Amino acid sequence: MVLKTFGWSFAVTALGLVAAVFYGGWTGFGIVAILSILEISLSFDNAVVNAGILKKMNAFWQRIFLTVGVLIAVFGMRLVFPVVIVAISAKMGPIEAVDLALNNKDRYQELVTDAHPAIAAFGGMFLLMIFLDFLFEERDIQWLRWIERPLAKLGKVDMLSVCIALVVLLVTAFTFATHAHQHGGAHVDKAQTVLISGIAGLITYMVVGGLSGFFEDRLEEEEEREHDEEEEAARTGKKRSAVALAGKAAFFMFLYLEVLDASFSFDGVIGAFAVTNDIVLMALGLGIGAMYVRSLTVYLVRQGTLDDYVYLEHGAHYAIGALAVILMVTIQYQIHEVITGLVGVVLIAASFWSSVRRNRALAAAEGGTGSDEKTEVPSGV
Repeated sequence: MVLKTFGWSFAVTALGLVAAVFYGGWTGFGIVAILSILEISLSFDNAVVNAGILKKMNAFWQRIFLTVGVLIAVFGMRLVFPVVIVAISAKMGPIEAVDLALNNKDRYQELVTDAHPAIAAFGGMFLLMIFLDFLFEERDIQWLRWIERPLAKLGKVDMLSVCIALVVLLVTAFTFATHAHQHGGAHVDKAQTVLISGIAGLITYMVVGGLSGFFEDRLEEEEEREHDEEEEAARTGKKRSAVALAGKAAFFMFLYLEVLDASFSFDGVIGAFAVTNDIVLMALGLGIGAMYVRSLTVYLVRQGTLDDYVYLEHGAHYAIGALAVILMVTIQYQIHEVITGLVGVVLIAASFWSSVRRNRALAAAEGGTGSDEKTEVPSGV
């Protein structure tokens, strides 16, 4: 079962790591491995969400999502999108950016380094919004209660996450300008770049979130309408068309999944810039990670274990928040890529272990009561 589900992922991993060794030696191997783990860590909640929706779709639309969707996710977001980011930031054509990445690495590295403040501000704000919106959302299951419970109450204030993100951006831009002024003022204009790029990241998040919400609302409307049509058909004795049953709602599910997948994969692409600026290593690492996310989605659907490890989504979002902070800090200071990669792994591992402990506590409580008495079981730290 595991080999059948993850077979293609294993094959892509082997090819990708071998290519990394030939391209960048053992350093390249390590960076690709870290990026793969980072992508899987950041996108685990993506796999959970995808699986929850995918299981409602028929076999045809599942195949469409896992074939056409892979092309969009792997080749579109993970391979093409990093080139576009570099091309826009460095003000050059995508072909020229790829040519520089492959044939003139020193010049490419120089251009990427110059563009890093804009990339970091844009990505940092996008990731920060994902983290803040998660943190301020009211939810039944909480991992770090002492943090999540009071913040969920504060989250009832409208637009609080946007306000906090803008304050962080202003402080970052002001700090950058002050630092540049103290060192001769040669890069004061970069503060404006940070501010504009950060606002662009915020707008991008709000647009993506709006599109996702739009497709989700349309999906709910279609499901409600089809349910009403089924009841009407049962009363009148008329048969419904098979196309109507599987068509519109499934199509909107597919569109909704693609928008969600793009928004989730965006954080992995942006986070990769905190690890390396090498576009080849980035493509290899994110491509491997994306394959595992797709395989994990299929595995979760087939095994039906979406609710077994309830804190993993929390751990993934805390990793996103940590990456947001790291990206904003790297505007002015260097942080080793090993630290960046390990932060996400540690948080995911901690949330996984907390989920295991919760499951054991629930099992012990059920075994200990042996009746209908309710026993309170710890659901967080």
